Amino acid sequence: MRGRMLILVLSMLPKHALSRAAGWLATRTVPGRWRGPVYRTYSRVFGARPEEAALPLEQYPTVNAFFTRTLRPGLRPLAADAIVSPVDATVGAYGIVKDDTLVQAKGRNYSLAALLGDRELADCFEGGTYTTLYLSPKDYHRIHFPVSGNVTAATYIPGELWPVNVAAVANVANLFAVNERIVVEVEGERGGRMAIIAVGATMVGMTRLAFDDLHTNARRREVQHRRYDPPIAVETGGALGHFEFGSTVVLVCAPDAGTIEPLADGATVRMGERLGSPPAAAPTGDLNMPDVRVPTED
Repeated sequence: MRGRMLILVLSMLPKHALSRAAGWLATRTVPGRWRGPVYRTYSRVFGARPEEAALPLEQYPTVNAFFTRTLRPGLRPLAADAIVSPVDATVGAYGIVKDDTLVQAKGRNYSLAALLGDRELADCFEGGTYTTLYLSPKDYHRIHFPVSGNVTAATYIPGELWPVNVAAVANVANLFAVNERIVVEVEGERGGRMAIIAVGATMVGMTRLAFDDLHTNARRREVQHRRYDPPIAVETGGALGHFEFGSTVVLVCAPDAGTIEPLADGATVRMGERLGSPPAAAPTGDLNMPDVRVPTED
């Protein structure tokens, strides 16, 4: 009941304006003497770990800088020969892509084609595996690549900004496919395609990429699609982007890109931990990547 009431209230509020306002506030400079107390209080309330931050708390000039902090070197070792978790998160769902369907929550499914905004792309993932990874305010907010390979395309899809917590997932139909999101397409170094979908949410000022200026909650509210020629080479654990607060990542693997292994709903994962197995060996010869990649918007 409380979840339905929350969604009802949010349905009447200007969520994009509120999120932009939150983003603006988060970029205001915090006086130096207040920074330690402010960030430590935030950490106690939400359960964040300020001791993992790469810098002393006093060196983060804004709340947003603290939200998007990097970590001290060595805290997130990368599992060897694995598809690794791109984020610190809680598992919201796991499954096999069947008939274009992914599970949002018990009793709620949604369309992969709607999530990706591309029916032809969605067909590539039929029979593959996926997982939904929820980042709460306590989590490390940066997103990393789960495998080495090449980024071939990225698409910003405007939409709603519903929250992505448990209450919203249970009560908003097609939540991940109607919220703002960025779809990043990766061809693995051993072949196969992955899609990494960064889903925006209420009070997330922006979701930003590390290799492009695409971001969510843009004032230009239209689909923006980029293809890259040459593709952008990336390494496992390399920077993909960040959330300016918490949100959700949906990771989808085509059958020839490896397999995400079964994950229990509610399980906690950390960036760099093993999620699954890549293909056994790199293919011989040309990867035969589909489509011509160009460096500008379509």
